[in-house]
This record gives sequence, structure tokens and C-alpha cells, in this order.
Amino acid sequence: MERNSVDYSPLLSKQGDDNGGYVGKFSPFVVSATKWILRTLISLIFILWAAFYFLLPSVPVHDLFLKWRNFSGGSYFGATGSILLILDAPVLIIAFLAIAYLIISGEDQIPEKKSSKYPRFRLWTFPLLINGPFGVVSATEFIGIIIFLAYVIWAFSAYAVQALATISDQLSFRAKSLHMLDFMGLRLGMMGKMCLAFLFIPISRGSVLLRFIDIPFEHATKYHVWLGHLTIVLFTLHGLFFAIEWLMEGRLIQELLEWKDIGVANLAGVISLVAGLSMWVTSLPGVRKWNFELFFYTHQLYVVFIVFMALHIGDFSFSMAAGPIYLFILDRFLRFCQSRRTVNVVSSRCLPCGTVEVVLSKPQNLRYNALSFIFLQVRELSWLQWHPFSVSSSPLDGKNHIAVLIKVLGKWTGKLRETITDVDASEDLSVKPNTVVTASVEGPYGHEVPYHLMYENLILVAGGIGLSPFLAILSDILHRVRDGKPCRPRNVLIVWAVKKSDELPLLSTVDMETICPRFSDKVNINIHIFVTRESDPPLEEGYSFKPIKSSLCPFSMPSDYGMSGLVGTGNNFWFGLYVISSTLGFVILLSLLNIYFINPSGLEKEWYKGLLFVVCMLASVVIFGGIVVGFWHMWEKQSSLKDKSDNIKVDQVEQNGSVDQKDPSQDNVTKLTAVRYGSRPDFKEIFESMSEKWGHVNVGVIVCGPRTLQSSVAQEIRSHSLKREPYHPIFHFHSHSFDL
Repeated sequence: MERNSVDYSPLLSKQGDDNGGYVGKFSPFVVSATKWILRTLISLIFILWAAFYFLLPSVPVHDLFLKWRNFSGGSYFGATGSILLILDAPVLIIAFLAIAYLIISGEDQIPEKKSSKYPRFRLWTFPLLINGPFGVVSATEFIGIIIFLAYVIWAFSAYAVQALATISDQLSFRAKSLHMLDFMGLRLGMMGKMCLAFLFIPISRGSVLLRFIDIPFEHATKYHVWLGHLTIVLFTLHGLFFAIEWLMEGRLIQELLEWKDIGVANLAGVISLVAGLSMWVTSLPGVRKWNFELFFYTHQLYVVFIVFMALHIGDFSFSMAAGPIYLFILDRFLRFCQSRRTVNVVSSRCLPCGTVEVVLSKPQNLRYNALSFIFLQVRELSWLQWHPFSVSSSPLDGKNHIAVLIKVLGKWTGKLRETITDVDASEDLSVKPNTVVTASVEGPYGHEVPYHLMYENLILVAGGIGLSPFLAILSDILHRVRDGKPCRPRNVLIVWAVKKSDELPLLSTVDMETICPRFSDKVNINIHIFVTRESDPPLEEGYSFKPIKSSLCPFSMPSDYGMSGLVGTGNNFWFGLYVISSTLGFVILLSLLNIYFINPSGLEKEWYKGLLFVVCMLASVVIFGGIVVGFWHMWEKQSSLKDKSDNIKVDQVEQNGSVDQKDPSQDNVTKLTAVRYGSRPDFKEIFESMSEKWGHVNVGVIVCGPRTLQSSVAQEIRSHSLKREPYHPIFHFHSHSFDL
């Protein structure tokens, strides 16, 4: 029922907005103008860079490229330097500008979108394809798919025409076939390198490029999967064309085992392709679902794939895709350094449904938002396995801790539950004395800005443990409303589908009345719960929000401070210093290598120069970037130790208070909740009801759950958008689910 008493006064005010100290030093006009200039420069450089890649198969652009290579070939860097300048430098320049943009934007940037009088469609949030091979695809993503497919078709056609134009009519059919196989095999390899240049951008978890365009890693993963399929197909055809040619000439084995000093090292290419095919086969959905560990461990062959590709084609050709690969190396080294640190486990508890909540210590200056997630490793269980979990706590719940909810679904999570506490199948928890859990964390990752705050109307659709990020959103909204911080949402509908009623206590982990007393006067929250596999309540009609009777289990850890902020949404200044110093170091090392070794010795071994090129990439990150990381660690340690004693006490008080103390006015929360047994959400009915209730507005719909749930919601949004009445809302689809 609509609440007429809701206060609709604007909640999005500048009061209490913390921008990390960067923005406040300049006037809003200067900041906005600088950001606009940076965005324009980045867009222009990217368009020119991508256009050059896409037009390279054409004769005019290819001839222009050859002229540039011949012109710059006499420098110390030779032909490799010309490639670095044209194809790699733009990517690195974009990264530098993106870092500057993030620094200027501030540390706690809220979406500054002007509320328009009329709602409008957005290509990025309109689900165009639903049940195809790509899953749920937005209109923007569909355009990207079309562009890449158009490139493949256009490039293959252009190269085929060029191959036919170079064939003499006097040649025999066999000679013509051999020529076509040789020509097209080489060009397919070039097309594969173009896709390889884009392949490593979405897989860099803390990539500054992804942060700039605000695409989190869990979304970008599917782009890596799509590009991976396309890349391996092109490289496989590349090898297959040459294999057929050599087979026709009767020298297949000889060519496959050949390792030339000048030209292409075929054996290295075979090893690289076998590694790539192994990664591809084990990453197919059926294999990955059957044995995730096989997929995970086999995917580490990317090191073999990249190194032997450099040996196969040499430094000149490898440098065509070196820019994005270098950014991936930068990200991977930071992740390695971050994951070496052990993290304080402040507390843990097991909820009645068996779900485990783990609260981790974090430094006060580590920022994240309610839609972030982390990768967690527990060394007592495995030194190699890292598992992603959505954050279930708001950054406003406490400055010194971060919480995740972990549902027991497999061996690893089952062992974690057993390690944390002894749990009888139906009895209360008992604490394990002297238990030590050594945890390490990568992240937090996620959206650069909390986009759930850009909508006045929100529908949060969760399936099972998918409620976890929405608990963080709910807490974040209530904290912001209470403290007067920037916050747009005024109407929030939570639709939660669970299999059994024993999962309902998850909702009680957020004490809404304690966070924001009388919150219903300021924000309208409704919760619809669907228990799909039970026809009736197990004990009583309906569901009341009762305190969770579970034990807090503090652990003594070997670490003196919380998780590191090297990766994810970490400190932009230090991150920028790390990227710039590593890049300058790479240029210095490559210059010294050419001036004092390659050029004086007249080195012509292509595979050897390719190996030295990779070594320079790695050494620059480890040496020059490592120095910055060392100072970064020292700065973090000093900042963390400064308030260590107070921080731990605050976290424990906050955690105990949020778990064991319930306000009597919690009955008000019960009135907002409707529980239905034996039925699934009828999204058509839900969206039609909200359309009549909210009117002509923008509505953000965030889904976290299995693919079937995402598809159902996306299909209803698409159907509603195509048939909507003029006075109905426009629903914007956002998925917070990912499959690694």
C-alpha cells in the first residue's frame, strides 16, 4: 500500500560528501572542465587506435604502415619501436589519462546525473538478447559484438581479395592452393593478434581502463570469454592453414619441429597453440561446471601461451599486442603483492541456514562500495584456490571492517564452515578454541561509482545467497539517509526467491531500525519473499525478524593490519605512480638493451629478441614498479598501525551491536515484508504493479542470482519496454552476477 507520509524532500545533497581531498582543492567548474577534456582526449585516442587496427587489412592503411616502419626502422628501437609507438603507446597514454581522471574525480564519487523531467532509454541497460549463446546482452554489448564480427568478415574478405590478386593465371591449381593457404594463414595470425590486443583488457581485475568506463570485472569477464573464443578460433585456423600447406608439400613433421633463428620458430608456435587450446577446451561451460579446478589450473597456461608466442613471432610482431598485455602484467604483479599479505579475521559466525559470515579487518582509508566483491583465499584449505564473494556490508557500517556471506555449496565452502566452527546438523553453534584461519584477500573490485544511488526507484531481485550485495545496498541507503549523505533512492522493492524458509534469517543481518530509526518516514522499503519449495510455513504463519542466535568467533591472526588496497578501487595516486614508473622503466630497459646489446652485437635471432622483449616487460614491473609498491606498502602500514588499537575495538563493538541487539520497533520491519510459500515471483505482475504505482520514472533493476533468474527479469524488462504505456516507468537492467 502506498505510504502518503513518505518525505520526498531531496536526499541528494552535497552535505557530508567526502571526495578524498582531491576535488575540494579546485572549483567545480575547473574539475568538470578538466574531466571533460580528459574524457574527450581518451575517446579520441581510443577511436583512432581501434580504427587503425580495424583498417589495417586495407591496402592504403597497410601501405602507410609499411612506410612508417621503413622510415623509423633506422632508430635504436628499429621496427619494433615503430610498432610500440603506433599500436602500444596509445593504450598506455589512455591509461595515464584515465588515472588522472580518477584522481580528479575523487575517492567517493557519486553519480552526478541531472534528474531529467522524463525518463529515457539507455542502450547500456536495455536487454536486447536474452536466451542466445551470449546470455543476456544489452544493446551496447550487441553493437560491440556486431563490430567485432564485422571486422572478422571484412578482414578475411580483404585479405582473400589481396591473395587472389597476387596469383598468376599461369600457376597450377595446386600452386594456387599452396599460395592461398600460405597467404591466408599468415593473415589469420595477424587477425588473431588484433583480437589478442583486446583479450587482456577485460581480464585485468583492477584495470584502470575498466575503472574509467565503470565496467567491473564481473561484467568484463564475459567479454574476455567472447574474445577468447574468437581469438583461439583465428589462431587455430592460422595453424591449420599452414599445417595443410606443409602436409601437401610432404614436410609436415619437419616444419612443426623447426625452430628458425631468422623468421618464425614453428615449434614455439605449436607449443603456444597447444597451451591455448588446452585453456579453451577446459573453459567450455560443460567442462568448467564438471571440474572447476581443472579449468582454473589449466588456465594458468596463459604464461606458456604468451611466452612461446613471443618466441614464435619475435619482438616485432609480438609488440603489436604488447600494450594491453603489459597492462595485464602490471595488474597481475599488484595482485600478487596484495595476496601475500594475511588479513585479520575480526569475527565469524554461522547462520541457521548454514551460511557463514566472515568479517575481515581493513584499513580505514580502503574504499569500496556496496556493489563490490573480493577474492578470498584461506591457506588452511588451499594455497591455490581463490573464490569470489560479494560484499554484504556497506562501507558506512564501519570504517575498519568488511563482511562477506558465504553459502556452503561445495567442498571448499564446506571445509571453511567446519574450520570456523563445530556445527551440529540442528543444534546451536559451539566455538572452536584456538582456531587459526589465515586469510588473504584480493580486491575489492567492482563499480567505480555506486550506481545503485543514481536511481530514485530501485527493484532488487535476488535468488538465494544473491541477497548478499543487496543487504549492503540496503544498509548503505539507510546510513546515507540517516547521515544526510548523497542518496537518491526513495522507493526500494526487494524481491527475494529462496528454496527453503531456513534461509530467511539472512535478511536479519541488517537491522534497519537500528541503523536508521523511523526510516519509513524518509524512504519507502518493501520486501517480497518467495519460498519456492515449501507450501506452508514450517512453524507459524508468516515470518518475524528474530535475533540470530549464533556465536561470534574471534581469531588470532599473524598479521598486524588489515587487507591491502593495492588492487581494485585502491589509492589512485599510488596506483598512477606505479603505472608511470613501470612504463618509464620499460622504456629505459628496452633502450639500454638495444643500445648496448642488440645493436652492437647485430643480434638477428627473432625468437631470442622476443624473449628479451618479454623479460624487459617483466623486469620493468618487478624492479621499477616494485620500488613504488614497497613505498606504497610502507605508507599503508603506517596508516593502518596509526589507529590499529581503536579500529579493532570499534569493529567488534559494531559487529556485536548489529548482531545481538534488536530494537523493539523491529515489528515495523515485519510489516514491510510479505512471505509467499510454494510460488515463484511473477515478474510480469510485479512490474505492472510498480508501473501503476511509480508512474513515468526511471527504475533501476539489479539482479543477483542464477542465469534463469536473470533471463526471466531481462525478458520481462524487454517486453515491458517494447509495449509500455507513455505514463509507465522505464526499467533499466543491471546484473550483479558473474560466472568465472
